[in-house]
Amino acid sequence: MNKSKRPFTKSKRSFRRRLPPIQSGDRINYRNMSLISRFISEQGKILSRRVNRVTLKQQRLITIAIKQARILSLLPFLNNQKQFER
Repeated sequence: MNKSKRPFTKSKRSFRRRLPPIQSGDRINYRNMSLISRFISEQGKILSRRVNRVTLKQQRLITIAIKQARILSLLPFLNNQKQFER
């Protein structure tokens, strides 16, 4: 048999690597609202690390910054405004 032909080879598809959500120059603190608001869901929950695609250290800093912003009332603790459809 001809072993050079493999029936189950993966196709070499090129894919674009996603850019990291936090650039090296970005400072993670409670005052940087444009950065922090990207890591919060519409309900006001902190998104998980898997969804955010950040490192563990960055996720910890984001969580601390979000909690500080909530305490200083820069962010709501929860956002449960009902959308009325008529």
